[in-house]
Amino acid sequence: MAISQAAYSSSSFKVAIAEQDAFGTIEAAGGNAYHALDVDSISSPSFSPHQVLEVRTGSRVLQTTDFFHSKIGMVTELSVSGTATTNALDILLENFLGEAEGSASGVYSYLSDAAAQSVGRGASSQAGTLLSVVVISPISAMDIGLKDCVVTSLSLSGDTGTEGGRIKFSATFKTGSAIDATQTTSVGAVDTAFTAASENYLMSSWAAAYRQLVGVADLILTSFTLNLTNDAEFTGPISTGYDVITRAGELSATLDATIKYDDKCQAFFENFLDQSTGTSEGATFLNDDSALTNGSFGISFPASVITNVAYNPQTMMMMDVSVKASGGGSTALVEVAC
Repeated sequence: MAISQAAYSSSSFKVAIAEQDAFGTIEAAGGNAYHALDVDSISSPSFSPHQVLEVRTGSRVLQTTDFFHSKIGMVTELSVSGTATTNALDILLENFLGEAEGSASGVYSYLSDAAAQSVGRGASSQAGTLLSVVVISPISAMDIGLKDCVVTSLSLSGDTGTEGGRIKFSATFKTGSAIDATQTTSVGAVDTAFTAASENYLMSSWAAAYRQLVGVADLILTSFTLNLTNDAEFTGPISTGYDVITRAGELSATLDATIKYDDKCQAFFENFLDQSTGTSEGATFLNDDSALTNGSFGISFPASVITNVAYNPQTMMMMDVSVKASGGGSTALVEVAC
């Protein structure tokens, strides 16, 4: 067989996601539509099949007949990063927070008294809890399909020195179901209609009065990173993976910001050291108005505490401040609008 003369650019690959209705069935043509993520780069999924390579009794070398390999019971992660677009954030935030599929409320909230979430083969409805993710290859029938995925971490960030403060994202998907590395089922039409004019967000949209860390407003931010984590456990091994996906660990929301050092924030060191046990230091709020609304990117921690303060010496003195959202019973722990 002659060698292939074909070559492919890394930018020819795509990542597309679709909301999944049924456990164990990857959404394809005839199911929910796939939406392409505006990604900067694509990495390989973290394949970790079970392999036994130890030499067995009776031989000094591994015998082929002793080799064991199985992809069942393998937990796979896929991380992607790129530009945060409206339609993509709607799907990612719905899944991360467990909201109903297609709710597209534009303001996504997680209550601080929320119970553990479980989804599995026996559940009556999977809507809003699972995603199908496909890494689309330019070679036909060589896509990598991941079903029964949940978003376990989501970071949203901006830096005024990078693309003028355009909001970027990084997301990690996790699944315990078997992976199809030759996804031959057509994913159907993939929506790639993300545009800078209608779907992107900028830090410059935030009004001064609503740039607030732990109750201190009118701050000047040069960068921020919101980190959301909501991990998943996979239990009940079956022939195609696992029976149940459970989110029972901590859902955490933290925010790291670099701000201009001035009279607005000069007391942050004192505030950090003198925080009171069992008390919120204040609300953290980044938005264009007094309330989060659909169509505008904003972040709200109704209660938060300071976890770190440090000088950040540059040409002009800056300050790094880290805060963590804290719960208050039935109130929201964190809200994100897009």
